[in-house]
Amino acid sequence: MEKSPNADPRVHALEERIGFSFGDSRLPLWALTHKSYANEHREQNTADNERLEFLGDAVVDLAISHRLMERFPVAQEGELSKLRALIVNEDGLARVARGLRLGELLLLGRGEEMTGGREKNSVLADAFEAVLGAVYLCAGLNAVMQIVDTLFKDALDGVAEGRIGQDWKTRLQEESQLKLKLAPRYRVVGETGPDHEKVFEIEVTVGESISARASGRSKKEAEQAAAKIALEKLNALPAVVAAAPAPPPSEEPPTGGTERS
Repeated sequence: MEKSPNADPRVHALEERIGFSFGDSRLPLWALTHKSYANEHREQNTADNERLEFLGDAVVDLAISHRLMERFPVAQEGELSKLRALIVNEDGLARVARGLRLGELLLLGRGEEMTGGREKNSVLADAFEAVLGAVYLCAGLNAVMQIVDTLFKDALDGVAEGRIGQDWKTRLQEESQLKLKLAPRYRVVGETGPDHEKVFEIEVTVGESISARASGRSKKEAEQAAAKIALEKLNALPAVVAAAPAPPPSEEPPTGGTERS
């Protein structure tokens, strides 16, 4: 990050924490201004961050959607939407904001300050979206993507590896035991790329009926992707209904016959 000319301590701290230099304090201060502060300082003609939040909401959705499409190249729209919702929600955005200690940088009104506004999920999530909106206005989507890649790495890895949302390995284990009385087996069938950017290819098999391969940036990610494909194949198998065993022959003589004399 280039050294920022901003002397405002809030802006300087924000730039240090997100790794981005605005070059002008107006946009970041706008992003940090809660409506309670703007209402109490009307004489300053201060704008609150709600318009930037509106823009930032769309920007973070776009950035996360982009990364999810890259990580899940065969996922359908509905599944991608569910995965995005696991990451882009009030709790998740507030968690990222807390990691940046964003609350201590906010401009709040007295009432909001007294009611713990600096720790409210809604206030933090909105402010974080406003910050990304300001970054977008200042430097465009590429700058936002760099910040998202850093701040959302754990969340993106989490959904890819099943630690957040669907755990495809567990579901495959349960379904294969239930339907086939077999456990899935995983093996690495390929590795490509340099050490710092390796891509792993994993094969999972369930007996002789199911086989699937998938790639990922880690073995866990590839295993989850392969398990998902295998689960779809398993669910597509025709149901096998075992024939009911015939009842054992009765040792008692049949009833209702005519008795011989």
